[in-house]
Amino acid sequence: MNLLVPYVGATDFLNFEQVRAMLKVFNAHLPKGSKRRLHVGVMTDLEMVYDASGPEARWAHLWPRRQAWRGIFASAETYNCLHYANYITDYALAGTLSEAIGHCGMHLSAVQLDMIWPHPTEVRCGMHMSRRFVEIILQVGTEALDECNNDPAEVVKRLEDYEGVIHRVLLDKSAGKGLGMDAAALLPFARAIRARFPKLGLVFAGGLGPTTMSLVDPLLPEFSDMSIDAQGKLHPSGNWKSDHMDVNLAADYLVAALKRLP
Repeated sequence: MNLLVPYVGATDFLNFEQVRAMLKVFNAHLPKGSKRRLHVGVMTDLEMVYDASGPEARWAHLWPRRQAWRGIFASAETYNCLHYANYITDYALAGTLSEAIGHCGMHLSAVQLDMIWPHPTEVRCGMHMSRRFVEIILQVGTEALDECNNDPAEVVKRLEDYEGVIHRVLLDKSAGKGLGMDAAALLPFARAIRARFPKLGLVFAGGLGPTTMSLVDPLLPEFSDMSIDAQGKLHPSGNWKSDHMDVNLAADYLVAALKRLP
């Protein structure tokens, strides 16, 4: 079992008022004795990191600009995570990571790499350049699994390149689209990762929301220390590309998650 504190994640926060409201809900429903933390997720990409405007900033109407990150991550009580999405290239990733971290303030907990097997040396150099210690979460999604022929043994082999670089692995085939998690399909990968890397934290995502927490049930007997993250189902449309996170949906999700997770 890993020693990392597990979290319940919600992604697509826009301001600290949302954080304050969700933290109040989280603390009110956190089971007695639980050490879980509220994961506060903020999305960004290459253009947003370098504060592009106009047509270059494709998601500027949905994601907070970098000037807002420090304020969103203002609480030391929450697990504050910047999600960096780039499924095209990891060119100059080291510099981009260092630049991004510099805008997040002192309470940043982690950077999640929503990428397809980024070069581990780039990640390592980026963290060194930032002169900060934050956890690195590596998303292993549909494309990453496809590159490994959906073979748990091949995934483990690829992860060996990241030893000492990453701290958690996120298994997610949804990519924020609200697609329901197939826990049975993820179990072989989770088992293989835990057997080879017992200190890595395991995170699961995919269609989790206020009414779909039963999706994690097949995972609980073996991975009660898992973390989870939700995105698409916290939006009224069910897709992050269409509208903003709804705090009422997020609150209902947190209540449902904390009823189920130890």
